[in-house]
Amino acid sequence: MVGHTGEQSQIPIRFIDLFCGIGGFRYAIEQASLVSRVPTECVLSSDIDAECRVAYQANFGEMPLGDIQEIDEKSVPDHEVLLAGFPCQPFSIIGQRKGFEDVRGTLFFDIARILAEKKPRVFVLENVKLLVGHNKGQTFARILEVLRELGYSVDYKVLNALHFGLPQKRERIFIVGVLEATMDFRWPRLEVEMKPLASILENNVAAEFYASEHIRQRRLERRQPTSELSIWHENKSGNISAYPYSCALRAGASYNYLLVNGERRLTPREMLRLQGFPDSFKLVCNYSQTRKQAGNSLPVPVARAVLEEVFRVCGWNKNINISSPPLLVRDSSNDRFNQEACYGS
Repeated sequence: MVGHTGEQSQIPIRFIDLFCGIGGFRYAIEQASLVSRVPTECVLSSDIDAECRVAYQANFGEMPLGDIQEIDEKSVPDHEVLLAGFPCQPFSIIGQRKGFEDVRGTLFFDIARILAEKKPRVFVLENVKLLVGHNKGQTFARILEVLRELGYSVDYKVLNALHFGLPQKRERIFIVGVLEATMDFRWPRLEVEMKPLASILENNVAAEFYASEHIRQRRLERRQPTSELSIWHENKSGNISAYPYSCALRAGASYNYLLVNGERRLTPREMLRLQGFPDSFKLVCNYSQTRKQAGNSLPVPVARAVLEEVFRVCGWNKNINISSPPLLVRDSSNDRFNQEACYGS
């Protein structure tokens, strides 16, 4: 599907959407294409989760392929951009280093083999912040080494959704690579006020989303109610915190991990709003599946900001009206891993 940019005479930028989930990266690149006035076209999407594929098809009109490990890299269509929010997995690096072969058997290998075969101009990968320190840093070091061996200039940064207008503390690492080019990538830094929870939360929520009286009373025994809208978070130690934003949505967390004002669970629409999904997103899966999908997704405005800079670096945004108000203030700092202060540690 070609992004609606009003520039139909242009050749679209083709992209593939790996580990596509419910389309967070897809929304991000199509929104970036609108801002940059560059048409885009998805030529392949893939996810192993059948429920995600159903949701993706309902919202984008395309059924993604299944398990990426069963996709022959030679059959992947030519493309300019590879997008992937891939799972974090341990790598075996015992003994002599074998470069590309070290990552065989991991899902990252499936990204690497497609990069090696198709050589797209640029890739954007997304993962949890803890990837950097995974296996004492060895996992991430091998990822970077393999990507650079494939001919890409690579940079990375941890970005927090709180800094991009979303009322959710969600820190994710983004890795950007440009083929055979000196990296001139300037990481985005948003200067937009965080949306208030009131703009995210629904009114007249059904009784089924409210926690039991027992759970609510236990929360109140350990935490005083707040005067403003807040989302209460219970950590693994049982400590309760309350903020005017959400802690990170988690696919595998308990159903009462996050409670609005200590009383009720988030609705499917609220969870998707916290990730920056538009209200036009069609809810076609049950509550349990949508909760899992939202928890596994990426914050759309963050990915969009990264992709706008990708378009600039690749020279794809030449039609943009520079008199338009900028969405971002570009961070020209050379600090490649600037972890800014954030609330609710």
